[in-house]
Amino acid sequence: MDSDRTDEQTLTLEAFADTIVPGEKRSSDDVAIAGASPGGGAVVGGALELLEWDAAGLSQALGDYVRDLNAHALRYADKHGLTLDPALPPFAALSFERRTDLVTVLTEPGHPEKELWVLLALFCYMAYDSAAHMATAEAIAAGHPGLTSMGITAPDADGLWRYSDNSYGRPLARLHPDTIASGSLA
Repeated sequence: MDSDRTDEQTLTLEAFADTIVPGEKRSSDDVAIAGASPGGGAVVGGALELLEWDAAGLSQALGDYVRDLNAHALRYADKHGLTLDPALPPFAALSFERRTDLVTVLTEPGHPEKELWVLLALFCYMAYDSAAHMATAEAIAAGHPGLTSMGITAPDADGLWRYSDNSYGRPLARLHPDTIASGSLA
């Protein structure tokens, strides 16, 4: 776990990521992942790792995201007459359906914070869809849930992907006569 991350931050961000790309619970007492879908979702796909990666550009703002998301969850619960578990961060205490409803409101056209929440959602999806925080071959070898569900295959033994059939069913061009074994020109 990141040394700057609090339990509140972890639970809130995991609950948000699970709302974007749901997955199955890691254990029976998992409160962040609602278990709304079989298989691994955004959390198992590495959403927190990607969000906390300095290269993604969001790591310094995550505390603000957590604070604001939980404030929205409290207002949502009050508006709908919900009683939340005080032992959990407010967003994580919402049911999956309520989390989904709140995220829908936050990302709908016209919401004044839409761009912020869409950005957070895109990074959660990116962790699942492309394993952007990992080398692709390593992610596949580790059984990354998103890449696996899309049928991305492992590279050849040399680490390169080759496809015996291309979309035209024939080579697109002849090799240049100065091409060496690596594929580069001599």
